Amino acid sequence: MADQVTAAEAETIGEPAVNIAIFGVFVVITLFITFRASRNNKSAADYYAAGRNIPGTQNGLAIAGDYLSAASFLGIAGAIAIYGYDGFLYSIGFLVAWLVALLLVAELLRNTARFTMADVLAFRMRQGPVRTAAAISTLAVSLFYLLAQMAGAGGLVTLLLGVTGEGVQALIVVLVGALMIVYVLVGGMRGTTYVQIIKATLLIAGAFVMTVWVLAEYGFNLSALIGGAADNAGAQVVDPGAQYGATSITKLDFVSLSLALVFGTAGLPHVLMRFYTVPTAKDARKSVVWAIWLIGGFYLLSLVIGYGAGALVGPEAITAAPGGVNSAAPLLAFELGGTILLGIIAGIAFATILAVVAGLTITASASFAHDVYASVLKKGQVNPDAEVRVARLTTVVIGAVAIGLGILALQAGLNIAFLVALAFAVAASANLPTILYTLFWKRFTTRGALWSIYGGLISCLVLILFSPVVSGAPVNAATGKSPSLLQDVDFSWFPLNNPGLVSIPLSFFLGWLGTVLSKEKPDRGKYAELEVRSLTGIGAEQAVQH
Repeated sequence: MADQVTAAEAETIGEPAVNIAIFGVFVVITLFITFRASRNNKSAADYYAAGRNIPGTQNGLAIAGDYLSAASFLGIAGAIAIYGYDGFLYSIGFLVAWLVALLLVAELLRNTARFTMADVLAFRMRQGPVRTAAAISTLAVSLFYLLAQMAGAGGLVTLLLGVTGEGVQALIVVLVGALMIVYVLVGGMRGTTYVQIIKATLLIAGAFVMTVWVLAEYGFNLSALIGGAADNAGAQVVDPGAQYGATSITKLDFVSLSLALVFGTAGLPHVLMRFYTVPTAKDARKSVVWAIWLIGGFYLLSLVIGYGAGALVGPEAITAAPGGVNSAAPLLAFELGGTILLGIIAGIAFATILAVVAGLTITASASFAHDVYASVLKKGQVNPDAEVRVARLTTVVIGAVAIGLGILALQAGLNIAFLVALAFAVAASANLPTILYTLFWKRFTTRGALWSIYGGLISCLVLILFSPVVSGAPVNAATGKSPSLLQDVDFSWFPLNNPGLVSIPLSFFLGWLGTVLSKEKPDRGKYAELEVRSLTGIGAEQAVQH
C-alpha cells in the first residue's frame, strides 16, 4: 500500500471533490448553528461569555475543541511518526499543562466573573497601563496562533487538493479567514462554543476510528504496531533522544520547550476566556476536568496514529509529501480507508483550524473592545451595545490582518510548530507570572505587573529573533537546507530554539523587582476583595450586573 501513497502523492492525495464536499457539509451545518445561536446575543455578556450559562461538561468539550489545534492533530502525529518517543513528549507537555490550569487559575478566574484576562490583572492596579499591557500581550499570543492556523490551512490544501500555486493557497487562507469572521461576527462566544463542541466531537471520533483501524491491522497488539514502526521508520522511534537527546543544547532546548508548554496553557487568553462562560466555579473546575480527560484521551489516540503512520506509510513518504511532517495523519487515512476516510479526516482537519481561529479571534476582539476601547479610551463610560459594536468591527479588522499575514507566512514557509511554540512561550512568559502574582501576592504593584508583562514579552521575542529558529541553524544533510527561517545568514547568539527557560524566570524576577522598587502602596482593601471573590465567588455576580 505504500506504493499506492507514493504514486498518489505525485498529483494529489485522494479525490479533491470528496474532500471539498465533506468540508462543505461541516461549514453549512456550523453556519446554520451559528445563525441560530445569534438570536440569543442580546448583551455584552452574551457576546463575550455566551451569557455565562454553558454547562461544565459542554464547556470542557469546547475547551478541548479550542485547545486541540492543527498542531495537535497534524503536528504531533507527524512528530511521533518520525521521532517516536520524542514526538510524544509534546503530548505530555500539552496535557500536564492542564493540571496547572486546574489547580491555579480556572476556579479563581471564573470567580472574578469578568470578560477578559485584563479584568483580573487590572482589578487592584492602575487600569490604563495594565489593561493596555495585557491587551498587547493577548493580541501578540493570538496573532502568532492565528498565523500558525492560517498557514496550516494553506499547507493542508497543498496536500489534499494537489495545488502548489501561491494564488490558490492564498485563496484558501482568505476563505478560512472569511468563515472565521462570520462565526465570530454573527454567533459571538455562543456560536463559537458550538462550533468548538462539534469540532472536538468530530476530531475525537475521527481519531478513535483511525486508532481502531490501525490496531486492527496489527491484531490489536500495540507491541506489534510499535515493532512495525521501528522496522519501517527506524529504531529512533522507540529510543528516547532521537530529537532532543543528541547534545546538551538539545536537552536544554527540550526543558525550555516543556516549560513553555506546561506554563503557557494557563496563560493562553483564548483558553482563559472559556472559564467565563460557565455559571459557577464548580462548573469551571468540572470543565477543566472534562477537558483533561478528553485531551488526554485524544493524545493517547494520537500515539497510535503516529506510530501507525510510521509503520504503514513510512518516514520517506511523509517527509516527501507536500505537507511534510504535518501530512502523516492524512496519508495514514488514505492508506487505511482510501478517498472516503481521507475526505473525512481532511474535513475534520479544516474544522479544527476553523474552530481554533474563531476562538482566537473573539478573544482578541474582546480584549481590544473591552480593555482598550471601553476601559482605557472611554474610561468605562461606554454603552455595552457600543462596546459590542466595536468588538464586531475589531473582529473584521483582526480577520483582515490575519488573512494578510497568514498569506505572507504561508509563502515565506514559516514553520507552524515554531509559531505555536512561540505563542505558548509568550503566554508563559508575559501572562502567567502576572496572573499568579496578582492572585496570590498582596504586595504586587502596577510597576511589577508592567515589568512582568513587557519584560516577558520583549525578552521572548528578542531571544527568538536571535535563535537558530530565525538564522544560523546547521544545514540538514537530508534536505540540503537549514531549518532556519532565513537562509544563508547567521546572526544568532541564543542557542535554544525556545526561549522559555530564560524568559519565564526572567518575567517572574522582573515582576518581583518592579514591585520592590515601586513606591506605590498596594491597595490592601482591593486585594482583600479580590481574594474573597476569587476564592469564594462572593460579590462576583453583583460586579457583573453592575
